[in-house]
Amino acid sequence: MILINSDERAEHPEPGDPGFEEMMGAWMAFNQRLIDGGHWIAGAMLQPVATATTLTKSIGASPTITDGPYTETKEQFGGFYLIEAADLDEALELAKAIPTSAAALEVRPVAFRPDAPR
Repeated sequence: MILINSDERAEHPEPGDPGFEEMMGAWMAFNQRLIDGGHWIAGAMLQPVATATTLTKSIGASPTITDGPYTETKEQFGGFYLIEAADLDEALELAKAIPTSAAALEVRPVAFRPDAPR
């Protein structure tokens, strides 16, 4: 899995702004590269962190629900790709090709996926 963490306060073109179509074209081309290469399993961009609701569970206590993210950080978890890669090297090469100019891209193996071939 490739987790995409970036500062959502950074300026990005919005629909109708100059550069928006070019930016989205790069993302769509990357998605197609994953599909064409047989790497695509799933992927999504998340709504801004202000839309988050956090449910916190702890032993011996009732769950609590709060508006907002779990942690306050400079970078937020903004999206992900679940990919198929032969090994870590291939996954890192795919992550390098993600069309973002500033982000921390965490590449981590999935421990269990019920729909994966056994």
